[in-house]
Amino acid sequence: MLEDDLEDLYENAPCGNLSTLLDGTVAKINSTLLAWLGYTREELVGRRRFSDLLTGGGRIYHETHFAPMLAMQGEIRGIALDLRTKDGSRMPVLVTSVVKAGSEGQPQLIRTAIFDARERRSYERELLDARRAAEREDERLRQLVGKLQRSLLPAVLQTPPGLESAAYYRMASTDEVGGDFYDLFPLDDGRWGFFLGDVSGKGVEAAAVTALARYTLRAATVYNPDPAAALHNLNTVLWQEYREDARYCTVVFGILTPTPAGGFTAVIASGGHPEPLLLRADGSADYQCTKGRIVGAFPNSRYTNTTVVANPGDTLLLYSDGLTEARTARSEAPDGRYGTEALVRWAADLAPTDAATAVAAVTDLLGTFGAGLTDDTAVMAISAPPRPHSEPPPGPPHARR
Repeated sequence: MLEDDLEDLYENAPCGNLSTLLDGTVAKINSTLLAWLGYTREELVGRRRFSDLLTGGGRIYHETHFAPMLAMQGEIRGIALDLRTKDGSRMPVLVTSVVKAGSEGQPQLIRTAIFDARERRSYERELLDARRAAEREDERLRQLVGKLQRSLLPAVLQTPPGLESAAYYRMASTDEVGGDFYDLFPLDDGRWGFFLGDVSGKGVEAAAVTALARYTLRAATVYNPDPAAALHNLNTVLWQEYREDARYCTVVFGILTPTPAGGFTAVIASGGHPEPLLLRADGSADYQCTKGRIVGAFPNSRYTNTTVVANPGDTLLLYSDGLTEARTARSEAPDGRYGTEALVRWAADLAPTDAATAVAAVTDLLGTFGAGLTDDTAVMAISAPPRPHSEPPPGPPHARR
């Protein structure tokens, strides 16, 4: 046999071997553990207890947890502790102890195996440092994504005089830039341009398309404030720039004109985008029929205009498909998505409303989807305040009190 010297095997084992009396007094200790601690056998056997070899925190844990559990269970395994060596340094170890019983079952002594955990502890620290570094990098990435996302949206949503507006953007992931965008801006002749769109894909590439789409639409409006012409121009730009990468977007674009009666008209063209909703003052809600090809996917797409009339008390609601394509257990659709039918019923229950209330309600609705909201969602609302209730004319002087 290669191992026939049991005493040598005990003394020079790759782990520390320690036997103590029930009160912890050292009865036997092998050479391996003595070498780790820097003590001689005479300094420990019969003179010191196991708890005396532990750090301050280790002694507290030994008295409050280790020793009571060992007494109750008869064994305890793989406990991480720190030994205090003779020169005062700390040595991380893993400790396993079992109680040795006599022939009649009464406990006689405690056998303990002690394993050097210095390399393991160092490895764990390296893992912890690496995880913290990764968390810092993730946080830095989230901040960069947030800043880039905000740069693609208006810092402040402007509002046409006499009307109300509100918008909200919900990111499905804080790790990637989304492709949804919106804007509402004045033109020189008292009209206002507005759009809301959704670029295919995510990340930096989608952000580049988003920026190009936003500035192309605004520039096109300056030269020709016609929604259909603006979408045709954007389609040409995207096709020429990204046809090899198949980058495209859906967008609804409109020119808004306030009316003397307190409402507004909106000439709208759509490039494959979900139809806007008009929530009316009478409590009804319906989609505004706007059809058109997605923008940037085909070389010669044509777009048409649709006129929407909003009276006082009406609210025009634009949104991206992250809302209707959210998955929910309440869905009546076969694919489990929220869907357009559920949205128009929800809108009818909400009407009549105003821009801020409508956007806040959509925000709350998005919150109910939880993990079912897998795509970014943008929403923008423009409303005409309701007419104030007219006061009855005063009666004759003798009738007033």
